[in-house]
Amino acid sequence: MTPLGFASGVWKRVMEFLFPPETDMWLVVFRIGLGLQVVVYTLSLRSDWHSLFSETGKGLVSRELGEAITSFDSPLIPKLEWLVFLGRHIGLAEETVLSVAWACLLCMGCCLLLGLFCRPAAIIAWFLHLCAAESGGLLAYGADNFMTTALFYLMLSPLPDRYSLDRRLVKTKLMDPRLLGFWRRVLQVHLCFVYFFGGLAKFLGSGWWDGSNLWRSLIRPPFNLISPDILVRFKYALPVLGISICLIEVGYPVFIWIKKTRFFWLVCILAMHAAIGLTMGMYLFALVMIVLNLAAFGVGIRVRARLAS
Repeated sequence: MTPLGFASGVWKRVMEFLFPPETDMWLVVFRIGLGLQVVVYTLSLRSDWHSLFSETGKGLVSRELGEAITSFDSPLIPKLEWLVFLGRHIGLAEETVLSVAWACLLCMGCCLLLGLFCRPAAIIAWFLHLCAAESGGLLAYGADNFMTTALFYLMLSPLPDRYSLDRRLVKTKLMDPRLLGFWRRVLQVHLCFVYFFGGLAKFLGSGWWDGSNLWRSLIRPPFNLISPDILVRFKYALPVLGISICLIEVGYPVFIWIKKTRFFWLVCILAMHAAIGLTMGMYLFALVMIVLNLAAFGVGIRVRARLAS
């Protein structure tokens, strides 16, 4: 084979990997799952929204402090202060602006669930959630980061999907299967990087080998839903669970691509996140990770298994 032919073959394989033909069923799961995520997120903060994001002296943690810390990274990162500033110029009080922001975020979540105004809803939901996450930076955690990332991918994805109200109200053609495949591939590769480096970081520390990290995570308030007495009884299982989590995450970029092991690895990763949600009360984190995995690798897995057999 000539060098030119070899290069042409490599380029063809790269393009086939980046642009595989896909249906929009993964996008349906992605949109509905993130719509549910946004709705649950806003409703969970319904009673604490003003306490969390009011100015100095009113909130649990000063919004100004969180936004000042965020500004060290970049002054261009969206914050709720932007909305409050605009509200003041049209005569709206801070409390009113915060209430409108909460209501808009809830409304955008409902729109995503129904598939109504999909792209504008995704863009507004991403912006408002990013503002909230950055303004409450001291209280934000992994769920907020993954939720912002997921909404960013959703607003760039080829919406609307076949089951959205947008598609029924405005008769549009289905998107190019290769474009749908590209955005799903981006999501898949992103998850592979997340799990691999997360698992590698766990492997480098001794806390996951002896189970001490799991112990500390499960007894630390407010995540201590399981009684310490129960944990003591099963203390010998903690090292096994810790090593298993590391193996699942490090092996994710390899075994999730192999058809024979994809279903098993997907079940393991979903079970891991479900366990995190149930045992530590991190329901939002568990939900967004389950949605990401189902959209990236879950949709179509049974169909492909049948075809392969």
